Amino acid sequence: MDYFRNISYMVSHIYLMLFFYFFTIHRYSEKKTKRICLCFFLTLSVSDCLKLNIYPNSGLCYVIVTILQILITQFTNIYISRTRDSRVLFLGLSASNYVIAGSLAASVAYIWTNNMVLSVMVSIVVHSVILWFLYGKIKDIWAKFFGKEYISNWWELCLIPVFFYTGFTFIAFFPYPLAQNPQNILGVIIFLITMFVSYVVVFRYVQSESNRKDIYWKKILSDIYIKDLENQYHSVEQFEQNLKILRHDIRHYSGMIDHLLDQEEYGEIRKIVKHINEVVDENKIVKYCNHVVINTILSNMMDRAKSMDIKVNLEAKIANELSVDAYEFASVIANLFENALLCVNELEEGEKYVNADIQCTGRHLLVDFKNKYEGEIEFDATTGLPKSKKGKNHGFGMQSVLAFSEKIGGNIGCYCEDGIFHIMMFAKF
Repeated sequence: MDYFRNISYMVSHIYLMLFFYFFTIHRYSEKKTKRICLCFFLTLSVSDCLKLNIYPNSGLCYVIVTILQILITQFTNIYISRTRDSRVLFLGLSASNYVIAGSLAASVAYIWTNNMVLSVMVSIVVHSVILWFLYGKIKDIWAKFFGKEYISNWWELCLIPVFFYTGFTFIAFFPYPLAQNPQNILGVIIFLITMFVSYVVVFRYVQSESNRKDIYWKKILSDIYIKDLENQYHSVEQFEQNLKILRHDIRHYSGMIDHLLDQEEYGEIRKIVKHINEVVDENKIVKYCNHVVINTILSNMMDRAKSMDIKVNLEAKIANELSVDAYEFASVIANLFENALLCVNELEEGEKYVNADIQCTGRHLLVDFKNKYEGEIEFDATTGLPKSKKGKNHGFGMQSVLAFSEKIGGNIGCYCEDGIFHIMMFAKF
């Protein structure tokens, strides 16, 4: 029995499952996720015995079992992941490549020393160092990429780990292991270095895409903010002019009121007072909250609702100093507000309303929207949030809202009841 290869493969499977557990955003509880990883680890270990011990000389058995192990490995990560898409597949394929580094280190150490215990220890050390480095340096970056759909070509990026894994397989393991071809050691090491360099390039590319998208959305919000300030400036100028006219005319209204009092025409007096109050109300600047960025977004959305003849019952309680990123929070409000307005825009006149409660204090954050709807709302089976009916290139606004909620450690949920759609996000600081 080839004890060294059995133990080496088993160690690799352990670290592979650890990689999945630490880097994948779990669909299930921690206990259930651990049980699932343990079951698949045992499955991989048993299948190793089949190709290494029961049929050690069968190339066909080795190929078939290896292909099944690859499918089982990738299915494990996809199965425990909250989302099941190309990003998860990229993570699973990359994990398989990372653990190959530890396996190759064990093989090289065994070729040079012929000491099984020392070689296994070298493998464990290399696996541990790689996992520790990735967990400390990349986990947060990966979580950010995973939470937001910054790029759409993850399927293309999946080709990178596929070709590296295939290259390692044919150079170091099949049809002849590295022990039988020690002259390939230098080539394998260079190939391994090339793989890590390639991943650095990939992550820098994805990070540059994320930075570009962040700058793009912040620019949009900044443009909205500047435009709203310009509108407010012109409105203030107009209001001042209207109030000057009102002050000029107030003495005429006063004379009319005195004359009507002498004639006891109280009904006409009430009409004049009402007219004066209407002029004052029309020239009153509406301020929804004290935070300039959030107030800008709210003003923009309220103006849009007014242009669509939609009634909005808005309650806003926003602190001057936010506990979250102001631009990201503004984007969340804009996305949810816009979705609600679009949802009720085609309804009957009396049903075109939105109830919004937005709070962000030093202790908590609350965003609560309610509106009527018609038709059927399709929910995502993974996130529980509404899915866009416009196709795969839409729905990014809701993904952004979900990513923001996860970033601040909040909870988000929605439901439909009696023709009312309700979505709420809450976080306690």
